[in-house]
Amino acid sequence: MNKSWNAPKAKVQLRLSVQRLRILQQKKEAQAKASRRDIASLLERGKIETARVKVETIINEDIHVELLELLELYSELLLARFGLLDQNTREPDPGISEGVCSIIHAAPRTELKELHVLRDILMHKYGREFSVAVMENRDGCVSDRVVRKLGNATPSSDLVDAYLSEIAKAYGVEWAPPPAYVESTASDEAPDGTSEASAVGGEEKEPTSNSDGPAATLKLPTIPPAESDGKEKKPTEESKPKSGLNPPKKTSPSPPDAPEEDEFDVLAKRFAALKKR
Repeated sequence: MNKSWNAPKAKVQLRLSVQRLRILQQKKEAQAKASRRDIASLLERGKIETARVKVETIINEDIHVELLELLELYSELLLARFGLLDQNTREPDPGISEGVCSIIHAAPRTELKELHVLRDILMHKYGREFSVAVMENRDGCVSDRVVRKLGNATPSSDLVDAYLSEIAKAYGVEWAPPPAYVESTASDEAPDGTSEASAVGGEEKEPTSNSDGPAATLKLPTIPPAESDGKEKKPTEESKPKSGLNPPKKTSPSPPDAPEEDEFDVLAKRFAALKKR
């Protein structure tokens, strides 16, 4: 066993990482909610270009939140299979290899100190040679989904329009993409014959390693309800939609508490749900 390996410390750090990842996701979701409200106001005032720039930021933040969710699930997986992590081996067991490699590779792209400490623990356990190979993603050892979330591709116009449409609809703002964007949506077809817009608004396909980037597989968010803080602008009788200004209540549940050890079925279901995005 590596002399620097401390099993109790590693288990504590895994639990801390799960908690902090969950808190950070909630914080970013709250910030995105406020940003969406601002974008709805910009659309209402006709400042479309400013709204489009702000939406690109929201899209990139949504991609980052999905990365944090993946890292949280990998941390939970290592906790559930801690017996495999505690083995005296030079490389991780296949049952935890994807989680170990993904955390080592992606942790530097997050602002969580707890995750950085966990990464250092894993790197010391498996050695410098293994760690360098993981950081360079040799042999594709890092999850393809994690690699895509780390990409810096600029969101397409179709995806930006789709986000703007969802935000306008949720906040009762009358807005539609200009004709130029609509024509572009109809003419820009993917290699398989389907338009990019259909990939965004229609049935989502399982992402592959040949994806054009993280934005191409990003799931459109369910817009949460606007908080009744007394500052929301009331709609006039002419512009007020039938359903009112406030969007429908968010139906997705809050992140569950960390599962007990050996709850493999729970983790498997959550990984399956993520793969549908």
